[in-house]
Amino acid sequence: MSKAMKIAYGSLFVGVLVLGIKTLAWWMTGSVALFSDALESTVNVATAIAVLLAVGYAQRPADDDHPFGHHKAEYFSAVLEGVMIVIAAFVILQAAWAALRDPVALSEPWAGLGVNLFASAINGGWCVLLLRQGRALRSPALAADGRHLLSDVVSSVGVAVGVAAAVLTGLHWLDPVLAAFVALNILWSGWSVIRSSVGGLMDESVPEEDLARMRSLISANARGAVEAHDLRARHAGAATFVDFHLVVPSEMTVEAAHDICDRIEGALKEDIAQCTVTIHVEPDHKAKHEGIVVL
Repeated sequence: MSKAMKIAYGSLFVGVLVLGIKTLAWWMTGSVALFSDALESTVNVATAIAVLLAVGYAQRPADDDHPFGHHKAEYFSAVLEGVMIVIAAFVILQAAWAALRDPVALSEPWAGLGVNLFASAINGGWCVLLLRQGRALRSPALAADGRHLLSDVVSSVGVAVGVAAAVLTGLHWLDPVLAAFVALNILWSGWSVIRSSVGGLMDESVPEEDLARMRSLISANARGAVEAHDLRARHAGAATFVDFHLVVPSEMTVEAAHDICDRIEGALKEDIAQCTVTIHVEPDHKAKHEGIVVL
């Protein structure tokens, strides 16, 4: 089993555990803010299942129907997670509105807050792991799950502060108002997850700093060529696809040009995990006198 799959299984376990703890906190207090926090955890469980399925599918090898691999399956999981976050936010807003019209005193607030904060501490630790491993493994699904959990942790801390304020001041309407703020924060989190995932589905270019590193590697390993131009690169889950045009002297043999391509491809693959490189070789009269100058 791959590391990404192990982490996906871990997310499912943590999601179920935290959901149970936060539901207990809501049951103990009757707080609509804590209800909103628990409801978001149901989204965590659902999305953890989606992430597990997507990560497993994305790791399938390329086949005749999918010659470029199945990497983009993770983006669909991240989009689904964003949509579910948005739905949860609207459910919370509805509950907050109902509670605002008829606010009630909370029961056992301090014990319930303690239980809820314990669940948030678990989420916080797992969130750090997801964000680090999502970046390290270049997994959009794990990274999206981490960003969602980060939003959940921030919301939980805000909920705890607000519920405590409602108890101390006796202003029970603070509880549903706080739940509404939690919902707005969740909406922003959902939009961020959807935005980053749509970028991957639309073959958005890799960041400029990555392109700059690729240009440097191509320039340093293209000895014998004239120039390189029209560099393009995109991420598809954990995979990276790179293509560009390489201009060589017209009198150069096919074998010599091939050796240069092998050298460049090897350097790029050594620097970028799961990298696929496509190089279009051209004679020197095709030079554009721009792009990547060969060192």
